[in-house]
Amino acid sequence: MQQRIRRSMIGMVLIVGIMLGLPLSLIAWWWTDDNAHQDLDLRLKHIATELIRLEGPGGALDPSAVSSSRLGVFIPDRGMLRVTHHTPGVAGSDQAGPVTTTTLGSPVSGREFTDSIDLGDAGNVELAIPLSSVRRDQWAGVGIVVVVVIASVGAGTVVATVTARRLAEPLTQVADRASAMAQGDFRSEWPEYGIPELDRVSRAMRAANTEIATRLDREAGIVGEVSHQLRSRLTAIQLRLDELALHDDDNVVAEAEAAAGQVDRLSRELDEMVVASRASGDTPPTAVDVAAMVDTLVDDFQPAFAAAKRELRHARRVGPTVAWSTHPSRLREAVSVLLDNALHHGSGTCTVAIDGLESSGMLRVRVADQGSGIPDELVDKIFRRGFTSGVSSGSGVGLSLARALVEADGGRLELTSRRPPVFSIVVPAVAPLEPVRRDRVPHR
Repeated sequence: MQQRIRRSMIGMVLIVGIMLGLPLSLIAWWWTDDNAHQDLDLRLKHIATELIRLEGPGGALDPSAVSSSRLGVFIPDRGMLRVTHHTPGVAGSDQAGPVTTTTLGSPVSGREFTDSIDLGDAGNVELAIPLSSVRRDQWAGVGIVVVVVIASVGAGTVVATVTARRLAEPLTQVADRASAMAQGDFRSEWPEYGIPELDRVSRAMRAANTEIATRLDREAGIVGEVSHQLRSRLTAIQLRLDELALHDDDNVVAEAEAAAGQVDRLSRELDEMVVASRASGDTPPTAVDVAAMVDTLVDDFQPAFAAAKRELRHARRVGPTVAWSTHPSRLREAVSVLLDNALHHGSGTCTVAIDGLESSGMLRVRVADQGSGIPDELVDKIFRRGFTSGVSSGSGVGLSLARALVEADGGRLELTSRRPPVFSIVVPAVAPLEPVRRDRVPHR
């Protein structure tokens, strides 16, 4: 940015210098030429006045009177005076003699720069100087203009450099502090720089920094409190189930052991969620066996679907079923949301299918049922946080949360079919599929 600001300001100074320098150069050139003409014209007027005083009868001039002693003071250095006049006629006659030219001063070598005055019947006076001396003065004037323009450009370059640094360095500091804030460092100071617009941004970022830090601290406290309360309740349930496992009825023991397994798995998932909420953004991905995960979820949801007199199937396909995930609980929670939606809003058989997309190195999990589908007017709204269709008492955060969890692992969640409804989760797959970049932008 600093380079762009400096280049822009220097370019502006150059354009202004050119737009002013060219006219000023022409003005200097013409002014020098006009000044030379005015000097010659003034000298010619003095010479003409002196010659008029020396005129004889009939306007004749005695050549001996046209001398350097009388007119040399009006001739410029290296200049030459040519006087064309009539000589005196025959004695006693009023008629002037023949026309002659008298030359005074130094002969001009090369081209001449001349000016003249017509004396009418008395003749003509012409004053000449070397054209090279006039051109020298003209080029000197143009040189002065060029020097001024170059000095202006140099001064503009210095000002541009200082201004660019003064603007770019505070912006760089603000960007660095914003980057640190995005990585979870909320201890950075947000000073003001004396630039109103930039100070306004700094104050806004300071307020956002304080607000985010306060909310994160509050949410961290809530997460800790919730996890503590859940662990306490789960421990109490585990104790009750241990007592039921000592019952004489084998069916009760079997149910107690199954329930104890569910409690253990819920405890592990709770621990994973707490760890995920406190982990940094550079946590390396791990391989997740998607097929085994789906088998577990199908087993968990099977009783609920059976109670609703519906069938839940896992249509496993040939191909890789292992995917990358930063936190395995994210993908499991997203699939669980889709199965729960299919249970409460769908109908008929619900099918979970896993297949690999060889061309893109991705793994796809599809959840479909035989319900009436998604109305056209709701397609663009179902993934909005807080949106509900109005036919259930849901909170409206399920699908939005599922999409956020999937996208956090570099995947995406989409509605691929409206009628019947089919939701697809696409995540990066582990070999034998080709590895994929993790910095892809999720589709919205």
